[in-house]
Amino acid sequence: MKNAALFIAAVLAAPVLATRADDKVDFAKSIQPILEKRCIECHGPKKQKGDLRLDSKDAALKGGKDAKAIVPEKLSDSDMVRRISLPPGDDDIMPPKGDPLTKDQIELIKKWISEGAEWPQGLVLGGESEKKEEGKPSGTGKATASSKKQKAPGQEFANLTPTKDTAAEQEAIKKLGVLGISVRPIAQNLQWKEATVRPQDTNKTSEAIALLKDIPSLVDLNLAKLNLKDDDLKSISSLSNLQRLHLENNPVTDAGLANLKGLTNLEYLNLYNTQVGDAGIENLKGMKNLMALYLWQSKVTDDGAAKLKKELPEAMINRGEELKLMAKVEEKKEEKKDGKSDEKKDEAKKEKKDEKAEPKKEEKKEDKAAEAKKEDNDSKKEEKKSDDKKSDEKKPDEKKADEAKKADEKKAGQ
Repeated sequence: MKNAALFIAAVLAAPVLATRADDKVDFAKSIQPILEKRCIECHGPKKQKGDLRLDSKDAALKGGKDAKAIVPEKLSDSDMVRRISLPPGDDDIMPPKGDPLTKDQIELIKKWISEGAEWPQGLVLGGESEKKEEGKPSGTGKATASSKKQKAPGQEFANLTPTKDTAAEQEAIKKLGVLGISVRPIAQNLQWKEATVRPQDTNKTSEAIALLKDIPSLVDLNLAKLNLKDDDLKSISSLSNLQRLHLENNPVTDAGLANLKGLTNLEYLNLYNTQVGDAGIENLKGMKNLMALYLWQSKVTDDGAAKLKKELPEAMINRGEELKLMAKVEEKKEEKKDGKSDEKKDEAKKEKKDEKAEPKKEEKKEDKAAEAKKEDNDSKKEEKKSDDKKSDEKKPDEKKADEAKKADEKKAGQ
């Protein structure tokens, strides 16, 4: 990968094929391009970071020194799945260079592994076609797009100043080991080294960083999440062979970044979530090898980033635009969800009102029935009174009739 333009082109060229749930992932079309363009650089014939190779089936299934990268049909046991799914800027994310894999690429790899991680027998990625090109067998006059020669192992470090493992360097590595920090070769038979500084005693961070100045063979250094002081960076100002440097999640400022001015071999620099601003990145203008610079959640302005881009036109300067866009999309989704939630709440309230209203209607019906019953009872009482009255009115007449009858009976007896 010569420059940012080629890198971006390679990423865009990697096919991400939409597959239906019932379609099996095609290794050659969907997985091989991702492995060749994003993984083989660090886990192939040239370099085997973590003792892991991903250019052949046997090597990929064997895994590295820390974990199994691919365990067919077991996503939870496949360390590759964990590492490609980590958030941007994480120490362990794969691939460490450039942008993270896209969501579609991650889903393809997960689906491929869950289906059994099928790999054509005998296929070696980036290997067979190159051997044919180098040997120029009869009948092949032109190289195909996938048969470009790779550089010989270690060629990517050709512009660095060779160093020998001096006694001072070995002593510094030994002292760092006592603090729980491992400094190791980036690949077998190479003098160049990598280190992630994580002292067991956090009070010894500055002491550990001070030891780094005696290890000039460092090309890959991770100083993320260490609560660094600006003065701590003075200890790495002489490490001119550094190609990759992680400073993310540290409170370093423009003053600290001035110490990086001489690190002209830097290809990758992560300043995510730092206090670095426009004045700080002025110190990077001479880094013509810089391919990837991460500035998200720093104090760098649009104008400052644009000015640096003019000085380093081939560099990929990432200010988190994709993540900001994703955040906006998520916000809109949440707003829609909230809107639907409010609608549901309104419907629920309406239903409760209706439920409350129904008993009132029933109560009204009961009240009307009670009134009707009362009126009926009152009507009957009135009728009874009327009958009693009539009865009372009839009693004098009946008495007179009885008296008359008795008088008649008396006369008849005489």
